[in-house]
Amino acid sequence: MNITAEQERLIVIGILKKMNVSDDDASIVADVTVDADLKGFSSHGIGRFPQYIKGLKAGTIDPEAEISIDNETVSMALLNGNHKFGHVVTYTAMEIAIEKAKETGMGVVGVHNSNHFGVAGYYSDMAIMQDMVGIVVANTEPAVAPIGGKEPIIGTNPIAIGIPSNSHYVSVDMATSASARGKLLEAKRKGEKIPENVALDVDGNPTIDPEAALKGSILPFGAHKGYALSFMIEILAGPLVRAAFGRQVTGTANPEKMCTKGDLVMALDPSKFSNIDTFKGEVDDFISEVKSSGNVFIPGDMEVRNIKDRKENGIAIDNQLMEEIVEIANELSFDLDKILDN
Repeated sequence: MNITAEQERLIVIGILKKMNVSDDDASIVADVTVDADLKGFSSHGIGRFPQYIKGLKAGTIDPEAEISIDNETVSMALLNGNHKFGHVVTYTAMEIAIEKAKETGMGVVGVHNSNHFGVAGYYSDMAIMQDMVGIVVANTEPAVAPIGGKEPIIGTNPIAIGIPSNSHYVSVDMATSASARGKLLEAKRKGEKIPENVALDVDGNPTIDPEAALKGSILPFGAHKGYALSFMIEILAGPLVRAAFGRQVTGTANPEKMCTKGDLVMALDPSKFSNIDTFKGEVDDFISEVKSSGNVFIPGDMEVRNIKDRKENGIAIDNQLMEEIVEIANELSFDLDKILDN
């Protein structure tokens, strides 16, 4: 079945409020979740929502936790999320980064003791909306084997970069693995196969079975290049921000374990380099040059197309996922039909 973005938002907020999550925090989680589904990142949208409910039940997500600042200077900060919702912690981190960038030209904020935060691009978008460049990296529990190995040690380690423009949405949001782990989880839930050249089984053999891939390892994108980028992100989102790294990272896929991953978010103010209108105009000129070469996409075009489609046709929810949401709603005596019937 398909639901509207507003229906999804009301479902997420309503269920979270039933679990004693504050209005503000529930709204942030819902915004990030809907943003993922509208852009086409269904593996990180409402498909991940049951994982968050399990985390709340297991106590690995603490909705009453307070975010604290471990270290701070005029241009950087290190946040301790104290295992609050990852969406709320990273939202707060980017808010701080943006405010620091307004003063110094650059704001860099590290995060540890947080949780899965949905799609990284939501937070780089926050910077775009303030006419800033936004950069987000994070590590995850092991899913990728180093080149030449078959044991997962490195995470799928996403990176998102957003750049302000007058004419286009300019954004890249991607895992540094050939597939995000969430896409494998989604394929397993739907009973679907995964593409070739994405993953290996526990014996190091190529597989298109998502369950075998989840037990084995995901390949880095671009072979050694993706591996190298993921390796560097593991350090930037691990030791640099006092978070776990390698085999020590837990909780991004298994909600019953405390999340030990880290994030690093950055905001850069182009107006501190040159006139902001000049910068955005030159970004637009570059986009025009690229698009003049043929029927080509720029980073962000696919998301814009997906948003238009899902606003017109709704967000698809597979039967298995809907059964999980119905079960959650019933346990909490939440009136799901009231939302779905409207």
